[in-house]
Formats: sequence, structure tokens, C-alpha cells
Amino acid sequence: MNFKEKITSNQFVVTGEIAPQKGVDTSPVVSAMNLLRDHVDAVNVTDNQNACVRLSSLSACRILIDNDVEPIFQLTCRDRNRIALQSDLMGAWVLGVRNVLILSGDHPASGDHPSAKPVYDLDSIQLLGLVNNLNNGVDLEGNLLNNPTGFFMGAAANPGADDIESEVSRLEKKKNQGACFLQTQVVYDVDGFKKFLKAIKPLNISVLAGIVPLKSAGMARFMNENLPGVKVPGELISELETARDPVGVGVNQAARIIREIKPYCQGIHVMALGAEKQVPKLLREAGLR
Repeated sequence: MNFKEKITSNQFVVTGEIAPQKGVDTSPVVSAMNLLRDHVDAVNVTDNQNACVRLSSLSACRILIDNDVEPIFQLTCRDRNRIALQSDLMGAWVLGVRNVLILSGDHPASGDHPSAKPVYDLDSIQLLGLVNNLNNGVDLEGNLLNNPTGFFMGAAANPGADDIESEVSRLEKKKNQGACFLQTQVVYDVDGFKKFLKAIKPLNISVLAGIVPLKSAGMARFMNENLPGVKVPGELISELETARDPVGVGVNQAARIIREIKPYCQGIHVMALGAEKQVPKLLREAGLR
């Protein structure tokens, strides 16, 4: 049963994430893939994460497909105009990609080529509509394709958004443009996450909660100060400050969060940030594998 089938049959799913490295040595992709492959239902491949130049998401997706690991192709609005976006999506379908996660993408000013020109020809809602067009056999201008695509589409959500009404409105538009599942910003505030789920319940869309195990109190404070919508509660920071093994404590905290939110959502999206070897332990402690 593939990722789409599991989502549509209301199974609880687990997705992981791989960030391709800068350069053409693919061994880091293969190494991360092998650490995740037996523990997740699909693996996101990031698209020039943090606006930094990396091996293309599409190339890395093909590596996963060749190794019987189902990818979720992340595609951002930042780097391509509508012509290139459509071309890359059709190419992805030909190469075997069946799942796509649509994102706006970090501004180039925050990356390693700050003078790069941002494109943002379409926003994430419009890009979902573009994919929906391709699935219906036409391009963005209504011209017929010789065969349609059939992507299973996902979108991003921020449960901790300052303006939750605006966030819900955007998510409704994303669903109307074809999004079938949401992967959220990282969740540490369980009560806030439950309120978010209650607010979007009328949308009737599958939600995968973002999970990032903390590695230190400094990392937690950095997230609070720099990631909009992320709120690491003080008690988690205190636990990390006094821990002899903060990495282990961070895994324990993440497992506890997963156990608390599992009854309320349809899955989790684990972003290990290079610590993929911790994922099996995390999922065992959370009672998922």
C-alpha cells in the first residue's frame, strides 16, 4: 500500500525528510535514506532548503525510487517561473514521482546566494492550482497535455500562526486547489496544536504534525526567537538545560509529544535535521514502530 492509499484509507502515517547536500556526491542521500527506509511510509526531499544551493530534489527523488523508497517531491515557488515549474512537474511524473509537497520557499536573502533574484511567479496556492491543472490534462493556460499527471498533493500549515483565522482561510484555499494532506510546522505546544486542529476540522483534510527532536536548550531558544509560529514551552527548555544527555532527552520529549497528539491527527512528519539515526529510537519510544 503506497502513501496515498494509506492517507485516503485513514491509516496513521509517518513521513521522514532528507535534505540533499551541496555537490554531486549522493552518498549522504543514500545513507539518510537507508536509516529511514524501514521506519517511514514516505520521505520528503527538500528543494534547496533554507535557500541554499543543493543537489536537486528531483534527482534525489529518483535515487529513492530506484531504491524502493517512496519520495515526496518538495517544490517551492522561489526559484522557477510558471514555465519551469510545469516542465519540472511533468519531468517528475515521467521519472516516477507521485507525491508532491508545495511550498513558498525561503527568500534567497536568507541563503548562501543572497544576491539571487527571487522568482515567486506564483504563490503556493496558485502552484497547487497549477498542479491540479496538470492532473486534469491541461497546462496553466488551458493547453492540452498529451497525457495528464496524477500527483497526490500536499501543502504546509502553521499551527502556531499569530493570525489563526487567516491561516485557516489560506488552508481552505489550498484544499480547494487540490491539497489532500497538510504537513505542519514543528509542534511543541500540544494544547495549541489541538486548538489548531479544532479550527480546521471543517476542512476535513489529513494533517501530519511536524516533529523535530530538540538537541539542546540553545536550539530550543533559537527556534522560539527565529521560527514564526514555533513555541517551545519553558518546561521543555528546563529539561534540556539540566540534562546530562540533551540529545536523548530531546528524543524522549518528541516521543512524548507524539503520544499526546497521535489520537488527534493522521500522522507525523519527522524532520531529523541530519540525525536520522535517532528516528528508529524516537518511533519506538512513541509506540509507532
